[in-house]
Amino acid sequence: MIQQQMIEAYDQSQTLRMEFKQMVADLSINSDNMKVHQKEKMISQLRLFMLDEDPSIQHNAVLALGHLVEHSEELARIVVKKDILHQLIWSIASQPHHYKKATVFVLHAVAKHSPELSQAVVDSGGLDILVSCLGAVDPDVKEAAAWALAYIAQQNTMLSQAVVDAGAASLLLSLHTNDLDREEVNTGTIALLKQMIRSPDVKLKRQVLFTLIQISKHSVELAEMVIAAYIFPDVMICLQDPDEYVKKDVITLMWEVVKHSAQLSQVIVNCDGLVEVVDYLDKSRGSMRLPGIMMLGYVASHSENLAMAVILSKGLQQLAICLSEEDDDHIKEATVWSIGQIGHHTPEHANAVATAGLLPKLLQFYTGASSLEDLRLKSKKALKNILLKCTHLPSLEPLLSNAPSNILNHVLGQFSKVMHHDSEACQEFVMSGGLSKIQEMDAEPGSAQRKLINSIKRCIQEIFFGASENLKERTERENRI
Repeated sequence: MIQQQMIEAYDQSQTLRMEFKQMVADLSINSDNMKVHQKEKMISQLRLFMLDEDPSIQHNAVLALGHLVEHSEELARIVVKKDILHQLIWSIASQPHHYKKATVFVLHAVAKHSPELSQAVVDSGGLDILVSCLGAVDPDVKEAAAWALAYIAQQNTMLSQAVVDAGAASLLLSLHTNDLDREEVNTGTIALLKQMIRSPDVKLKRQVLFTLIQISKHSVELAEMVIAAYIFPDVMICLQDPDEYVKKDVITLMWEVVKHSAQLSQVIVNCDGLVEVVDYLDKSRGSMRLPGIMMLGYVASHSENLAMAVILSKGLQQLAICLSEEDDDHIKEATVWSIGQIGHHTPEHANAVATAGLLPKLLQFYTGASSLEDLRLKSKKALKNILLKCTHLPSLEPLLSNAPSNILNHVLGQFSKVMHHDSEACQEFVMSGGLSKIQEMDAEPGSAQRKLINSIKRCIQEIFFGASENLKERTERENRI
């Protein structure tokens, strides 16, 4: 009988404890209406429950503590004053992952309020615990630790350096320099990296930027996480860094982000990314230019509007300069590709490329015996795509003299299209000697080229000489005169 009563009493006590545990959790989440002395009393009770023999009671007590201090700096100070942080840190090593996550949440909730409270977390030994949690197997624990470290690092330069000195940077960077997938990266990681960008340590900045590049390049989802962390306002400042490789890494990061979508490209454009890249290309030489060239090409590839933004930011002008100054074929290939991405959208885009004097250069790369195969192929593709849209005939005319037949047909096709409805273009064509050039062409009778030549001749005859007078006869008469 006594034994039965003891069992029932024990069961009742367990039930009451579980009910209290749930009540504490509910109150901590909805604690805005509680008075301060009530909250203080609850913190004292929670400290006792953190020592309970039941792991679930311990876990919920820690979780409730985190919710209480997250929105109250005053309560965070009480937690520090009561030395609860030492108690949490002392017990974390032997606890399961869900308890560790809750403990890290408390450290985060305390540190976020002020530099003083962040320093209290550091002084309690919390920094070493958080760094060790970065290497945890459980991704939730890892993310929570990264967020907590980010909040500490953002408070001031001294605390940021303390985070780096504790090994957070080296561990975090080593975890993210290999190929990544969506599950391996979290917003806490990116938030911590954001704080590290501000470090005066050049080597660390390089490592951080390299890690962000590795994160961004793999998928649009990961690139969106980087954008959502507002990395770029801080990253742009690094373009003023005296270290050339820091600046190159910033441009490379932009390249890896914009390649994924028009939306991400627009975000970078809105951050004055195009202006910064054009300025970077103007001041750089050789292989250092490559990421900037690729960035402009990817932005332009997504839409007509973005391609026009590249043109208006003098990006096309800068690409023309790169093409004239650089001898390396790989840089030429990238530049030609980017020019093709700008010019293929509409006649307005194609004419911008043409009036920049780039068509003869593209033709030279395509037909040049010294050009590597990749450069020839990229030049051919860019040239054809631009010619299909180009309506600026004075820029096309130089190609009449030395273009191979496959390119020449595209050039003649554009002359035929434009001159059918533009009498002024016809007049300029005749006055510039263009008519003489096509009359000298030895095209096979019945060939596509011969048909295009005849079409151009008919356009000129109909507009200037009238349909009744034969163009050949009119030309001979004018020559006699």
